[in-house]
Amino acid sequence: MENQPQKTCSIDRLVTHPKLVAATLAGSKTQQRRDGVYAWPGETFELEGITFVVTDLSRQRLGDMTDEHARAEGYPNLEIYKDIILKMHAGMTWNPDSLVWVHTFTAKTDS
Repeated sequence: MENQPQKTCSIDRLVTHPKLVAATLAGSKTQQRRDGVYAWPGETFELEGITFVVTDLSRQRLGDMTDEHARAEGYPNLEIYKDIILKMHAGMTWNPDSLVWVHTFTAKTDS
């Protein structure tokens, strides 16, 4: 895609953890933060027969995350999000200045 950053991973790796897949299917997860670019706006991915479309791709500092962002990630609040992320990524520290890519998505409608 023109004017988009280079992808660092495949879109099918965007949402993979079973609990996050379930949250996405339930509609409570609408964002995925990653260290790299997994998808561009307009691309689709499928989870258990449901198609999702990426609606936005942006950069964000970890320090700018809020409870609302954590809920969009499928977690109750930012503290729980931080705790789980640090447990999932051994050796990672929470650096507020670290930049991540925010992939925003929604279930695709047939209209």
